[in-house]
Amino acid sequence: MTAAARVLGLGTYRPVRVVTNDDLAQRVETSDEWIRSRTGIATRRIADADETTVMMGAAAAEKALAAAGVAAADIDLVITATCTSPSQIPGTAPQIAHRVGVHSAGAFDINAGCAGFCYALAQAADTVRSGTARHVLVVATERLSDYTDWDDRTTCILLADGAGAAVVGPGETDEIGPAVWGHDGSRPDVIRVPGHGDNLFRMEGQAVFRWALTLVPTLRSICERAGVAPEELAGIVPHQANLRIIEALVGGLGARNAVVARDVVDSGNTSAASIPLGLSRLLDAGELRRGDPVLLFGFGAGLTYCGQVIRCP
Repeated sequence: MTAAARVLGLGTYRPVRVVTNDDLAQRVETSDEWIRSRTGIATRRIADADETTVMMGAAAAEKALAAAGVAAADIDLVITATCTSPSQIPGTAPQIAHRVGVHSAGAFDINAGCAGFCYALAQAADTVRSGTARHVLVVATERLSDYTDWDDRTTCILLADGAGAAVVGPGETDEIGPAVWGHDGSRPDVIRVPGHGDNLFRMEGQAVFRWALTLVPTLRSICERAGVAPEELAGIVPHQANLRIIEALVGGLGARNAVVARDVVDSGNTSAASIPLGLSRLLDAGELRRGDPVLLFGFGAGLTYCGQVIRCP
């Protein structure tokens, strides 16, 4: 049995096409100033036809494997977090595994909306700790543009596409803290894709904002479970919902010394993919270093939330 797990490497994929606020203003009644003041978003990445959920996830996975120095043949399990699978059946994880050369490994999807990456990371870490798998590939990949109502100015300004991945494996010390998770299933319609002929994303923005602000005590619980005080955090990577929510959550936690992911400004809301995308950007920019304690926190559809403190790969 392995007693410790850590993130060995990260990888990302961002679609080539950039859509600006001015681009959206040509279709709906909005403006760059209106969007920035309410969401903090300036641009977002929108996938082209060939940049599918599977393709983006596989591209991010290949980069994560390379960064971790782990061969595809050594992956024992693939977990994909997505709410935008191209098909209900088959799942996305087996298709991504096949594309990157992972054969005979376990593979399954989870759908926890924007909290999906943190849920998948927790499952991966526990699987490694238990000895069920030695190396787990976690992929978060979303193509929200397929579910966007481009005539609804309250949601089309938010949603975007992209993917992020992580390889989880054994370590000398545990570098993935205990997950703190939960839900409020009494309000499933606050964030939804109704189905039954209506496959467009709908959201009650103010209700989501008010709910998100109630989660500050959860952030403190995550730190407590990890044995890390908020002021000891080197970084915070919340789900990139919008800049107002990010700043309110971070301000409530009072982590004065932490750098904060603000990937939403030029990447938009990429649901489950937003946390690995935001974390990778901070690492690439040199704002975080190997071993730094970072709080990850996802929240969204369900309503669900999940978070943990990890040490940077």
